[in-house]
Amino acid sequence: MSLNITLTTLKEQFEQSAPADIVSIMHHATEQLRKSDVMEQVLKIGDTVPEFTLPDTKEQCVSLSSYLAKGPLVVTFFRGQW
Repeated sequence: MSLNITLTTLKEQFEQSAPADIVSIMHHATEQLRKSDVMEQVLKIGDTVPEFTLPDTKEQCVSLSSYLAKGPLVVTFFRGQW
């Protein structure tokens, strides 16, 4: 199963089981993001990421370069609470 199919299935399952007001809030937030220029500002494949250091889940500072030294990585940013 492809990642796209897996994600679509998970989304559908969530939307069927979550309270309607929560799903509505999430849809509204997603639409607001689409209407903003956020996609014009995101990094694209091949872009260079500037060095940064952030706290991990144990509040220990870790740098991008320390993880890159271990091999390729995927960096994601969580929006936080809806």
